[in-house]
Amino acid sequence: MSATRKIYFARLAGRCLVLVLCLLLWAYRRDAFTVLDGLNFFKTLSPLHLLWIIWVGDMFLQIVPVRNKVPIGSQKLFANHFRPIREKINYRALRSYIVSTTKAAYKVFLLWCVLIAAIGVLYSLGVIDQIGLFMISVLFYVCDLICVLIWCPFRLIMKNRCCTTCRIFNWDHLMMFSPLIFMRGFYARSLVLMAAAAWLVWELCVMMYPERFWEYSNAALQCCECTDKLCTQYCHKLRR
Repeated sequence: MSATRKIYFARLAGRCLVLVLCLLLWAYRRDAFTVLDGLNFFKTLSPLHLLWIIWVGDMFLQIVPVRNKVPIGSQKLFANHFRPIREKINYRALRSYIVSTTKAAYKVFLLWCVLIAAIGVLYSLGVIDQIGLFMISVLFYVCDLICVLIWCPFRLIMKNRCCTTCRIFNWDHLMMFSPLIFMRGFYARSLVLMAAAAWLVWELCVMMYPERFWEYSNAALQCCECTDKLCTQYCHKLRR
């Protein structure tokens, strides 16, 4: 198991602990969630402030170039992770790849919108409240790493080899915080806006620098060059 994969399993354990702690707060200290209301973010201290800082830090690492500790799948949009192949790039094949993966990506986007719309209906009907929306986001926070380390349902649509080549790798926070769009407080809106910014940077780079996202134009994405080994179960199947 690679060092990055071990780190990610530790992070998954940490996220599961966060979910458990939030459930305990929900059950025994509901006043901790008042920070979600309006501008209470600036008026009271809550354990949720620490979680906000962690989330904002994670998103910041997606919109700035980082050389270490961040998987290349998340950083491949930046020039410092682009290693041109020695052969001449087949730009027709590159365009075909970007078009097909973008179509698949927006199938995922539409399906996710349906899910979030259903959550919005439940919220408008009073079936779930504001805290419930927050808890759904925390659940998605855990599921994000389950998709990376164990099994990802989006691969059924995306058909990507692994996370390193995934077209929607940095969509994670936008998807994670999408239930918060129904909330009005600073806490939720700041997370949604920053997630949208990270998604926009990613999408702009796909359009402007498509060669960075294809393993046949960016040698750093090829299996033989992989150092992350996040998806070793899939790569192992490919080698057999």
